[in-house]
Formats: sequence, structure tokens, C-alpha cells
Amino acid sequence: MYLNSINIYDRMEHYNVLGLSIAVIEDGQISNTECFGVLEAGTNKNVNSRSVFNACSISKFLTSILVMKLTEQGALDLDDDVNNRLCSWKVPDNELTKKHKVTLRNILSHQSGIIDPEGSFSELNSVRGFPTLLELLEGRTPYCRAPIEVKYVPGCDFQYSDAGFVIIQLLIEDVTGKPFKELVNELIFQPLMMNNSTLEMAISKEKREDYSCGHNVKGEVVDGKYPIYPYPAASALWTTPADLAIMVIELMNSLKEEGTIGISASTAKTIINSQGCKEWTGLGVFLGGSEQELEISSLGWGVGFQCVMVAYPYLGTGIVIMTNTDLGVHQMKGIIGEIYKLSI
Repeated sequence: MYLNSINIYDRMEHYNVLGLSIAVIEDGQISNTECFGVLEAGTNKNVNSRSVFNACSISKFLTSILVMKLTEQGALDLDDDVNNRLCSWKVPDNELTKKHKVTLRNILSHQSGIIDPEGSFSELNSVRGFPTLLELLEGRTPYCRAPIEVKYVPGCDFQYSDAGFVIIQLLIEDVTGKPFKELVNELIFQPLMMNNSTLEMAISKEKREDYSCGHNVKGEVVDGKYPIYPYPAASALWTTPADLAIMVIELMNSLKEEGTIGISASTAKTIINSQGCKEWTGLGVFLGGSEQELEISSLGWGVGFQCVMVAYPYLGTGIVIMTNTDLGVHQMKGIIGEIYKLSI
């Protein structure tokens, strides 16, 4: 395997990474998993294939899969004005939305016209407690201090947005009448047997044996050990590389009309097609390459964790790399980047 060409433990020491877990996809299936290091600094709790990491913004890939499943069922429409189906809150209309309404398609591709308020969408603070979706969107919580509104014409620019995915979550819950995490369990986790994945907002003492603590750039355990983001659709997924690989493989299989959860090939292709004004943006993923060598990717970076998912859907290959350390630099400038470059 390509990892034999580098000394992983040497590179982990170099970057001060405590734990690392990898899943490799070849020929449309998981060909290998590799685990290194520990779940928590100062302990001998080794990382294994069942060890759960914070996926942070890779949660948006999961959300895109759920949205496409619901569009397949006819519950959602990518190009409908989201205000037509939102009940408990509406995107405020203004001059910018007169001719171009906010749609699921431009939210999923970060071209909705929404710009996250500065300093918003941080990890959970036990003193502040859990915000509701309505409090977030109305700017009535320290997690988001300004009301969410359209700041540029939808579809004409790219602005990465967590708030957009809060809107998606609210829309899904308004339309289905079910909690977001319940739908994810029912439509994705259970049928794909992603048994080590969760959107739960609390980690019980019984489950902590399998959970990795987050670490800062000095290799120290972060405050609270297990950072939680109270925005499930945007950044609350805890999972393993193998479970993420299962979801990637489901997308690959769907492109061949061989999926498990009922997403058609045409719907799957929409996820990985260029959207709107940026050719490198799909729905919940970013794009590189072209045609049969098309690359899709999703990156997660939060308090104490960094990870990446990269795949070549038409080649049936990919890799998921998760670490329990925030290096303070972009993933591709650290150990994740080194491993990624060896895998392509």
C-alpha cells in the first residue's frame, strides 16, 4: 500500500498529530483501513477502525445526500423558492431577491446570497446552551448575533455558509414534520449500515470509549474534549472514515443505478455536476478534474479535528482521512495533504 512509502508515525510526530484514521476505496469498495496513534493524549487508548471522529463540515456532504433523497421522493425541489415550503421562518425578501429567489440548489452550492455573520457558528458552549434553529436564523443567540438575510444576488457569487445549511435543516423539518437526525438515521445511516455515525448532541459516558478527543496544535486535549456543533446539517456529524467511505461508495453505486437508498443515476450526477457561477462547486461537494477523472472532495476543520474526503466517482477510487488534531494550517499543508498526494 502507498502508506508504506512514508513513516506515518514520524510524520505524526513532526506535525504533533495524536490520532489518525484512514479508509481507502478501490474498485468501488473499501480496500483497506489504517489506524494510528491514540484517542486522547496521555492515554493508551489506541485508534481503531471503530474510533469515531468529528467530521465537522463534511456533514454538508451527508446533508446533500439527504436532500437528494428527498427530492427523489418529491418532497423537495432543488429550484423552488425555499420560502414556498418554509413555515416557521422565511428568508427575508429584499431588493436582491426580487428576481432571484433563494433555492436549495444555490444553498447547497454556497451561492445563496447569504454571508455568515462574523464570529458565528462556533462550537457548543455549555453556559450558552443549545440554540434553536429559529434563534440562529433570527440572530437571537451568541452563536449567531445578526439576523440571516440575503447580502448579494443569489447565484452570482460564492460565499461558504453554515447558515445556509441551517435553512436546509429547517426546510426539511418543516416539510417532513420529522427531526433532521431522525430522517438521517432512517434514510441514510440505517439502510447503509453506517453503525458508527451519529448526529447526537451529547456523547454518553458509555460511548466515549470509541470517541476521539480533540487536540490543539500543541497536542493538548481541547476544552470539553468532544467539541459539539449544534447545527446538525452543517457540522454535527461524528463518524469513522469507513462509514464516510460507505456513503461515498453509495454515491458511486447510484451513478450506476445500483445504490441502496434509492437515488437515481441522474440525481447522483446532479450532486457532482458544476453548479451556478463556479465550475468547481457541486451540491455539498467541491469539484476538480473532468469527465472520467472527475474528483469530488469535502473538508472538515473544527476545534481539535481536521479531515478530508476525496473520491473519483467514475474511477471507483477514493480516500477518507481523519485526524484528532487541529494543526492550525489548511489540511493540504499538513499530514493530510502528504497522505492525499501519495494517494492520487
